Amino acid sequence: MARLIDANYLKDKLGIDIPLIAVYDAPHEASFDNIIEPISHKRTCMFAYYNAWMRGQMLKITSTNYGCGDCGYWIFGKELREREDFVNLLYEEEGVKCNRKVANSWLENKRPYKSKHRCIYVGTYRNSMNEYLKSVTFFVNPDQLSALIVGANYFNDGSQPSMVDVPFGSGCMQFLTLVPQGDEPKALIGATDLTMRKYLPKNILAFTVNVSMFEKLCSLDEKSFLNKPFLKDLIDFRKSTK
Repeated sequence: MARLIDANYLKDKLGIDIPLIAVYDAPHEASFDNIIEPISHKRTCMFAYYNAWMRGQMLKITSTNYGCGDCGYWIFGKELREREDFVNLLYEEEGVKCNRKVANSWLENKRPYKSKHRCIYVGTYRNSMNEYLKSVTFFVNPDQLSALIVGANYFNDGSQPSMVDVPFGSGCMQFLTLVPQGDEPKALIGATDLTMRKYLPKNILAFTVNVSMFEKLCSLDEKSFLNKPFLKDLIDFRKSTK
């Protein structure tokens, strides 16, 4: 039986009213509702479905219907272009790497996610489907992002590696491929891909966590900073200056 994780206290204390978006690696027959799928043979960024997620719809992508080439490669390992074409994309077309050598090395050091079921669901978090859960994303403003970073470090005594990374990569990579799937809690600051940002509200970033970090964050209680004056003062100040 999947364990239950309650994020309501955390969301309430931080004033997060945007639904949490989860990524599930689940079989075709998994009992999700409100499922939508990309239009076949049409290039569509995963984040073009942001408004659909806000309406409670669940995007289903597969190894044969994944929306865009980046998603096909980074989520399902579909080799859709030659390596040199990929290098040229990063260096010449997009200008996100300083030269071909660096672009090629980056590709060598990053590997696609290896899906268990060849089927990925992305949409509002369902507690009942935690057995398939791979990541949870908080879409937040800068104040909320700051608080989540504090929360991610709440249990860190300073001897551990950074609990929060800001990795380079496409939006779908930051949603799943770059999210560590081990038992160590980890968080990523995402939605920094310039291509996909047009689908999000302009003052919103993503804070994506693995399951272990999600459990840690949701265990924060009234003894933590969530119930201390510093956070309340910040929230009250923002309200007074609207």
